[in-house]
Amino acid sequence: MKKLTNILLLVSVLATLGCVNKGAKTNHKDGDQWNSLFNGENLDGWVVKIQHHDYGNNYANTFRVKDGKIQVNYDDYTTFDERFGHLFYHQPFSSYHLRFKYRFTDQWMEGAPSYAYRNSGVMFHSQDPKTILKEQDWPISVEYQILAEETEGTPRPTGNVCSPGTEVYYNGEIDPRHCINSTSQTYKWDTWVSGELIVHGDSIVHIINGEVVLKYSKPTIGGGVVSRFDPAVKMDGKLLTEGYIALQSEGHGIEFKEIEIKVFDESETR
Repeated sequence: MKKLTNILLLVSVLATLGCVNKGAKTNHKDGDQWNSLFNGENLDGWVVKIQHHDYGNNYANTFRVKDGKIQVNYDDYTTFDERFGHLFYHQPFSSYHLRFKYRFTDQWMEGAPSYAYRNSGVMFHSQDPKTILKEQDWPISVEYQILAEETEGTPRPTGNVCSPGTEVYYNGEIDPRHCINSTSQTYKWDTWVSGELIVHGDSIVHIINGEVVLKYSKPTIGGGVVSRFDPAVKMDGKLLTEGYIALQSEGHGIEFKEIEIKVFDESETR
């Protein structure tokens, strides 16, 4: 019964949002077709931006492919030194359904901030990575935050939203919090978890293991957290209806696999 209820809720959410494409610039075919963003063999189609390093410099092979998975790996690091990194898919999207699987590894980089322990994320509606300055820490974007259990028995939901250089509407009004927790369960660090993100321009749904755990809307450029950015890019008040997708590295090892996207077809609502 619970599974049926979740399915009906998801159908209701999709019907409410409506399948309206906001003009995604994509080579992928629209409609019901799922397309892989990761070929399982290499990082073709992806580009790296790591703080303190130039666009395209995959410092110390931070992002790598092993056994059909994209890894965030710190084997070749000596110190973390605030090298917050992001692996961007090379083209922007607007209205779509993204799905992926992730699990953390036991690799924790000493010197990373304590909040980054068993913490990662998928950024979306992000600024073009080519516009991220060398010393900028985070892309101006919205983050589907990924967390795992830190202390046994203490709730730590995953599939939350964080807003570096942005603000979102939650329960119908701008929420001043940088991060808003979802209603998900807490998962062990070494458990494969399925994440999904449904984006219809400015309306967004987070799903974890098939359950809707968070809904919000109107991501807008504004707020703080992002540092050393180009002021010409941070146009406060601008509504975000498209942008780039990126996987995050901020101090804890993690693996991603089965990264797929379905771009919504504008003709579906005609």
